[in-house]
Amino acid sequence: MSEAVAEALLARKDEILERLKALLRLPSVSTDPAYAEGMKATREFLMARLKEGGVEDVRLLDGGGQPAITGAWNGAPGKPTLLIYGHYDVQPPDPLELWKTPPFEPTIRDGRLYARGASDVKGSTLIAVETVIEFIKAGGCPVNIRFFLEGEEEIGSPSLRSIIDRYPDALVGDAMISADGGRASTTLPTVSVGSRGLTALRFTLRTSAKDVHSGRYGGALRNANHEIARLIASLHHEDGTIAVEGFMDDMAPIGPREKEDAEALPVDEAEFYGSVGGAPYGDPRYSVRERITLLPTIEVNGMWGGYIGAGSKTVLPCEAHAKLTMRLGPGMDPVRAQAKVRDHLIAKAPKGVSLDFEESGNGTPAFTLGEGHPLLAAAETVIRRTRNRAPVRARAGGTIPITAIFKERLGLDTITFGFAMPDEDVHAPNEFFRLSSLEEGLRSWPLLLTELGKVAPEALRAG
Repeated sequence: MSEAVAEALLARKDEILERLKALLRLPSVSTDPAYAEGMKATREFLMARLKEGGVEDVRLLDGGGQPAITGAWNGAPGKPTLLIYGHYDVQPPDPLELWKTPPFEPTIRDGRLYARGASDVKGSTLIAVETVIEFIKAGGCPVNIRFFLEGEEEIGSPSLRSIIDRYPDALVGDAMISADGGRASTTLPTVSVGSRGLTALRFTLRTSAKDVHSGRYGGALRNANHEIARLIASLHHEDGTIAVEGFMDDMAPIGPREKEDAEALPVDEAEFYGSVGGAPYGDPRYSVRERITLLPTIEVNGMWGGYIGAGSKTVLPCEAHAKLTMRLGPGMDPVRAQAKVRDHLIAKAPKGVSLDFEESGNGTPAFTLGEGHPLLAAAETVIRRTRNRAPVRARAGGTIPITAIFKERLGLDTITFGFAMPDEDVHAPNEFFRLSSLEEGLRSWPLLLTELGKVAPEALRAG
């Protein structure tokens, strides 16, 4: 039946594309309260489509933040129950002036659909939704389905654990397929086997009780901007290796399989750095692929203090601020990693300088799908069929919080099966999704659900 469903999906590809455009016109930015109406409209749009397509028990799961959407189809007794994950929230479109066309008015140029959220991840999410609906129309899915469409992925899934606690009945399954995650190459077929973890730290540094005149105090009083710059610089050695003592102690060693996978997908360094006008950085003992997918990082995402208005102001600022994030390698504990960085900053702060840390949450550990898992075997079978060659196994450098959290809290493993490409400017102006990826996704998702319908539920649970 999978072939017939795929052909039916492709026959109404134009209809699905128009539906995707309608979804992209809804500005579902989760981080900014100004977009509350856009978030609400997006939820209503997706819930209406699920109900129209025959999905049952469609409802909201409210964990105290942006609600998630769920819905089920349970017409395959004895077959596995698969959670299908996607998220309907998107990143802010700023800076607006850098978009060639408006971010929430989808535009097709050169076989690409440009809009905020097209690649991350409304395109792949709608592929999954439409596949299930087409199976229902054709008589039924080869597996039981439970949708979980999150509204807070782009802000770190802060309500996810509360949703799990409040709605255990809505999250019962044997494994999960994530429409989020994408592919690691624009030329080679890849399958995702894991992702890095993430934790964060925000702090304020203070040097005195108030801002002061630089002529009266300059040269005799510490400047908060100078001190925070020095402190942040102390996190790394000159060659880019991390200088925080004990930060990597928990990390699992990079094994032969991980090295082999990284070597199978080498980074073209000239293109990698040239495409962003950047220069090489990081631990020179590892390849670029290993650095961006396996090794942990400590990055300053923002720092500010003092006068930043027009013209000049001769002032010594008394306080400065910074936001840090840490990508985590396999085996690293987010709470411990955060504590190591905090302890380092406190130890390096000079006498008379105070640090205040804001609550940043615990973070998410890295996720790895085990060798030989039925999810991995099924995905590799489908990719071999559709691309006529075995996929390269790849890890994602980013973080999909739900994979680690669902493994920790529900015992569910996840295969990421999204169709975003690594060059599609996600989180940046002019984000796009290839129209060829829409077609490939509509061919591949029916095959994946069919392959997983051949697996015993207990085998998926056992991993």
